[in-house]
Amino acid sequence: MNTNKVNPLVQWWVTPKLPYQDVYVEYAKKVNNPLGKVKIIFSQWLAHPIKRRLAREYLRLLQKFTDIKVVAVTGSAGKTTTKEMIAAILSLAGKTVKTQKSVDSVYNIPNTILKTLPGTKYLVLEMSVEFPGEMDFYLWLAKPDVGVVTNIFPTHTLYLSNVAGVAREKEKMISSLGKGGIAVLNSANSFVRNMAKKTKFKVIWFGEKGDVSAHNQLITRNMNTEYTLRVEKNNISVRLNSVGELFVENSLVAAAVAHSLQIGLIDIKKGLEIFKRAEHRMNLFKHPSGALIIDDSYNNNPQAAREALKALQKISENKKKIVVMGDMLELGKLEEKSHREIGQFIGKMKVDYLIGVGKASKILVAEAEKYLGRANCVWVSSYSGVISVLKPHLRGNSVVLIKGSRSISLDKVVSRLF
Repeated sequence: MNTNKVNPLVQWWVTPKLPYQDVYVEYAKKVNNPLGKVKIIFSQWLAHPIKRRLAREYLRLLQKFTDIKVVAVTGSAGKTTTKEMIAAILSLAGKTVKTQKSVDSVYNIPNTILKTLPGTKYLVLEMSVEFPGEMDFYLWLAKPDVGVVTNIFPTHTLYLSNVAGVAREKEKMISSLGKGGIAVLNSANSFVRNMAKKTKFKVIWFGEKGDVSAHNQLITRNMNTEYTLRVEKNNISVRLNSVGELFVENSLVAAAVAHSLQIGLIDIKKGLEIFKRAEHRMNLFKHPSGALIIDDSYNNNPQAAREALKALQKISENKKKIVVMGDMLELGKLEEKSHREIGQFIGKMKVDYLIGVGKASKILVAEAEKYLGRANCVWVSSYSGVISVLKPHLRGNSVVLIKGSRSISLDKVVSRLF
């Protein structure tokens, strides 16, 4: 197809609002097994269109005849972690259903809705936007009672053009909140602050100057983060089993959502402290050599990269800092600029050794070399070249950050180190 318009009959069948890129998904071309191709085609063109319609009508019935509350989470970074933290807290107050990890929202949301039994009190949906119009599709499926925007940064700009385009797509959630809806927004992000103008309903702000904020942050010897959680004028001490400012920010979002749903501070604290990180998101491991490995190989974008690097700086203290950085994908026209800026960021951090992985990371490595020297920077084309370069640098006084997107396969580097 060389057009971005969907045939009206096809559009009606696959369900209204679904973007062109999601309609003509070509998964079947990647499958060699004829039976596998048939299953994919059947699923894409018959099963999923039916599921979407059923899910939409079923959720409408639940919202009309039960007291279920729908919480929708979007943003450029931290969506999955935020969703998991929200669900951890809400599950203490009633039956909670959430979207699965690592599944495309186009398929994840309808499947999750259909698994939501009557009597469920909270439904938490992650709404990950990649293409223009996807948020319209999600809002056609589910009208949230609480809408969350974690942050807005350059992500998926290959399709959404620029950061303003990202903001326009995600702010649709806030402008579409139902009667009595609540918006939970980031007070520190200018794009998110502007979204408050798009809703006439209540806004709860999180962040340094927000209704929900964090104070006195401290990283413990056990690599936890302790801080004082402030919700309006009330304080409570919280210990997260995670390291990094982004995790703290995610916890503020979760606390704000819980507060909006009349959940008390004690349960908020309990929920945050039982939360467990998903795989490949700032997970810490001790390598047999004694080196500390930080596995953050699930996803990568400019802001997430900066946050991971800042966490590395705090964790490493006086130890040797090693960075394995994979390509940041789907940035479009911002690709070169973003990789150049992260290369500068790494260089100015004075890390001891850098390994760039993937085509775009060649730019990142070239920029970092200006600060670190050519001997301390290396570029490899794929994950398979990392191990042989990295292993000689693994020592008891080393901290290694492995940061990348799933499609760069740096998670395989982590598994092969042990």
